[in-house]
Amino acid sequence: MSTVRQDAWTQDEDLLLAEVVLRYIRDGGTQLTAFEEVGKKLSRTSAACGFRWNSYVRKQYKSGIELAKKQRKEIKREHAAKSADPEIPEFNSINEKLYVSDNMTISAVISYLNHLEQLENEYTKLKDENLQLKRKVEKLEGEVQLLGQAKLELETSMNLVEEDYRALIEIMERARKMVVLQDDEKNKKVKFQMDRNGNLERVEK
Repeated sequence: MSTVRQDAWTQDEDLLLAEVVLRYIRDGGTQLTAFEEVGKKLSRTSAACGFRWNSYVRKQYKSGIELAKKQRKEIKREHAAKSADPEIPEFNSINEKLYVSDNMTISAVISYLNHLEQLENEYTKLKDENLQLKRKVEKLEGEVQLLGQAKLELETSMNLVEEDYRALIEIMERARKMVVLQDDEKNKKVKFQMDRNGNLERVEK
């Protein structure tokens, strides 16, 4: 009977725990089963493995967990597509050559060709949509360029108007000062008087 370990976890043990749990997540298994597998390999209880995962290791592999979940969804999607039409043979790539064996039925070949035709139609549709979007982007870029030129012209016009406005304010200020000076000159009364030495001097009121 193997003894249950109570010692501290090592870095290699944490790595093994993470690898097994992520594999089970990716393959659609349960974490409890993953904890049991790790426990057997490390002579620890599944509860100890679960506690170690939830309290420490899981926090170190957040991005790995998201990636494993994403891969699990992709695997499910592939299985669903294959089960929808079981007569379509498996191929690793759309460019892989079709080798007809003796046990391959005509219906399977026809189904595969229909599948290729469907993919080609979808590709053509996406290509047309991409072309339309490209033309739309080019049109919008042209409009943006025209708007940029119009904005530049407006800014230039505004600068000219601002300069004319400042010049007008300066002219009006000069004219006001001249009027005030003229009024002051008119209001001034010039008077001469004789000083003690017999010379005339100017007296302003």
